[in-house]
Amino acid sequence: MAFHEVRFPARLSFGSVGGPERRTDVVALASGHEERNALWAHSRRRFDAGVGLRSLDDMEALVAFFEARRGQLHGFRWKDWSDYKSCLPSRDPDFRDQLLAYGDGATGTFQLCKWYRSGEYAYSRPIAKPVAGTVRAGVGDTEQREGVDYEVDTTCGRISFVVAPPTGVDVRAGFEFDVPVRFDTDRIHTSVASFRAGEAPSVPVVELRV
Repeated sequence: MAFHEVRFPARLSFGSVGGPERRTDVVALASGHEERNALWAHSRRRFDAGVGLRSLDDMEALVAFFEARRGQLHGFRWKDWSDYKSCLPSRDPDFRDQLLAYGDGATGTFQLCKWYRSGEYAYSRPIAKPVAGTVRAGVGDTEQREGVDYEVDTTCGRISFVVAPPTGVDVRAGFEFDVPVRFDTDRIHTSVASFRAGEAPSVPVVELRV
């Protein structure tokens, strides 16, 4: 799959509309009860990039980015302003934010993830596109040093420790992250007249499985 490790201009994605979606098969039985089956293990996010446009200069930047990606051909990074940290939006990432796994004394590479909890239920979302320079990791109660104790692959969201964490010790991380997406259209309709009247074009983007 073709993917460009470049972020859609954050100033244009600010104010965009979108969020997660899931695919659930619902069958209504003759009794009135339902049978429900989750078709996707992980949610998929959709956004509208056109909502964040505020000027003709923004429109020019959008068209340039669209052309450089060849429409739907190449994926890219997207900052979801409503959900881009391993912690609360009002906080800075901390190495204790997310539990990745427990050490076994042999495994040294771990996939970044973010947990979503409600009551006694939880969902673990794999994070494939962390932002370079924002990843903080720890083993147990000790924060590790990037470039010394571990390395981060920002293209796939994996963190590799020089020394495998000991058995039973929790491995944690905090970070900022992007969403891997592509344009969900091969055309952009623009009109200077309507745009000046306050109408932005619809430019859908959809999350990629990477």
